[in-house]
Amino acid sequence: MTSSTTLGLARFNASARSAAAAALHEACASSAWGSKLLSRRPYATVEDLFAASDAAMAELTAEDLAEAMAGHPPIGRPKPGDPTSSREQRGMAGASEELKAEMLELNLAYQEKFGHVFLICATGRTGEQMRDAVKERIGNSPEQEREIVRSELGKINRIRLTRLVEEWKEEESA
Repeated sequence: MTSSTTLGLARFNASARSAAAAALHEACASSAWGSKLLSRRPYATVEDLFAASDAAMAELTAEDLAEAMAGHPPIGRPKPGDPTSSREQRGMAGASEELKAEMLELNLAYQEKFGHVFLICATGRTGEQMRDAVKERIGNSPEQEREIVRSELGKINRIRLTRLVEEWKEEESA
């Protein structure tokens, strides 16, 4: 853990509840998840923060998961002006128009079946890997898919929490 991460975690721990809540909401749109993490402050280490995140994720209801997923744009269509979704979906940025069109069709079919966006921890994945994952997962039952989504959200949250504590120093001084 770097000293900036340690400093960022200390600032996160000491920040006003409203500021910490806003930062957590940027990481995950589930208010239940954010509330659980806020209630467990202060964290001694980033690993403690991750453990609290994982525990909170495990406790989310289907409604809480739906709230969390609502904060994620479809793969291949990051939110305009949102550097986080653009960075996370970088693997689709250079995809061919054919692959982008295929992903749009697959996203729509997935959403029709499950009632929510296809959610995957896209960081480090290519467009082809994401396409293959949606093709594989569309055959899942809703129950199987809900648990895969919970796992993928947990991975995304860890990446975003890491970025949060690493950047907290800069955000606090801005």
